[in-house]
Amino acid sequence: MKGKTISAQDIVKKFNIPYHTVNYYTAIGLLPLLRKEGNQRVYNSQTVKYRLNRISTLSKNGYPLNLIRKKLVGI
Repeated sequence: MKGKTISAQDIVKKFNIPYHTVNYYTAIGLLPLLRKEGNQRVYNSQTVKYRLNRISTLSKNGYPLNLIRKKLVGI
């Protein structure tokens, strides 16, 4: 998938979420990595924007993260 990329640190700044949340969402598969460049994780910015919006909407509607993951990733 072509498009702009974004680092974990930039996700924190742009979307105003804690760094540990980005780590957690990555670890449980909600935010897929494109690649790692040294110590930096790189994500597709469109995917991150879409998924964070869906996570926010679904969690506001009472969905727990395990069900959100199933909806987003199909696990």
